[in-house]
Amino acid sequence: MTDTTHFGFQTIAEREKTAKVAGVFDSIAPRYDLMNDLMSAGMHRLWKRFAVDIAGVKSGERVLDLAGGSADLSSRFARKIGPRGELWLTDINNAMLTRGRARLLDEGVVIPVAQCDAEHLPFPANRFDCISIAFGLRNLTHKEQGLREMLRVLRPGGRLVILEFSKIWQPLQALYDAYSFQVLPRLGKLVAKDADSYRYLAESIRMHPAQEDLKQLMESAGFERVEYFNLSAGVVAVHKGYKL
Repeated sequence: MTDTTHFGFQTIAEREKTAKVAGVFDSIAPRYDLMNDLMSAGMHRLWKRFAVDIAGVKSGERVLDLAGGSADLSSRFARKIGPRGELWLTDINNAMLTRGRARLLDEGVVIPVAQCDAEHLPFPANRFDCISIAFGLRNLTHKEQGLREMLRVLRPGGRLVILEFSKIWQPLQALYDAYSFQVLPRLGKLVAKDADSYRYLAESIRMHPAQEDLKQLMESAGFERVEYFNLSAGVVAVHKGYKL
């Protein structure tokens, strides 16, 4: 019997998801940053700034930016850790990773990059002081496995910060649904020439665990002192947990 998982609202074989997600990001990579600005009216920049600030990264620390895409968080982390720190930018998608690396080089930031799967990290145990993953956790086939891997490569006392779309405040749900399923695909078609990928992104948000559910997943994986912060009425949430 074939194991299945979700790809948006579709049920597919688990073995197909990684390739399908790769196809989405291969398609939208050239317009990824522009679409983020348009979709969120620029709010994604404030969400990411909050996530980096809440991470509490200090000079000289080791940071792993998972699913780092176009390097919005890595750019900020690089300034926080300074020349004595260590920062890795990673993504499973080569097109996104290439854009992120080019952006950092344009900023004069030279750091190691790695194309890798967050469910199977190529790093030793107890390596990093902080791990971030922004808008990437919901694309994992096995979120629990990914969280366990993040815990493994964190050092004792290290922390994980997750920035992800979440469950919006209920009175705004109908308006948010109308935007997500009517406006967003049309915007994706107009700007990125790809309505289907942005329809998938809207669907994947609905399939992602809500705030309390993700908190419980993190705790089940072994994280402690887990807390979360709702931003923009719960459109996104930042979760933070520690390896003790």
